[in-house]
Amino acid sequence: MPGKPFQAGQSGNPAGKAKGTRNRTTMALEAILDGESEALTRRAVKMALDGDTVAMRMCLDRLMPVRKDRPITFTLPEIETAADLTKATRALMQGVADGEITPSEAAELSKLVDAHVKAIEAVDFATRLAALEQTAGDKGGRR
Repeated sequence: MPGKPFQAGQSGNPAGKAKGTRNRTTMALEAILDGESEALTRRAVKMALDGDTVAMRMCLDRLMPVRKDRPITFTLPEIETAADLTKATRALMQGVADGEITPSEAAELSKLVDAHVKAIEAVDFATRLAALEQTAGDKGGRR
């Protein structure tokens, strides 16, 4: 069919792009800049030293990129049961209020606390289910 060389829902390349295949635009830019990177870098540094704030920001970003995450020291109360969740959230809110951690750090820690509570609940559920199955098996075997 004109304009539709492939059937709907069927890829023209089911195996996908081969690993290591490079983007054509990237390869073209690398070819253009080949051999010029040292001169361009020197020029950007000179511009930064001459006060060009954009060049300065670019150079500094390359030297020391902005950290997306950092380790923090914050003590959470021990969480043994789902009921301990309120202690943890209270500690997180107090940490934000006291300025020990940022609101975004508290949000990330809350996700970890939530995952831990879900794991506790899953273990508790599996334990209770096993006990019920054991009880049901004991009753069924007495006949």
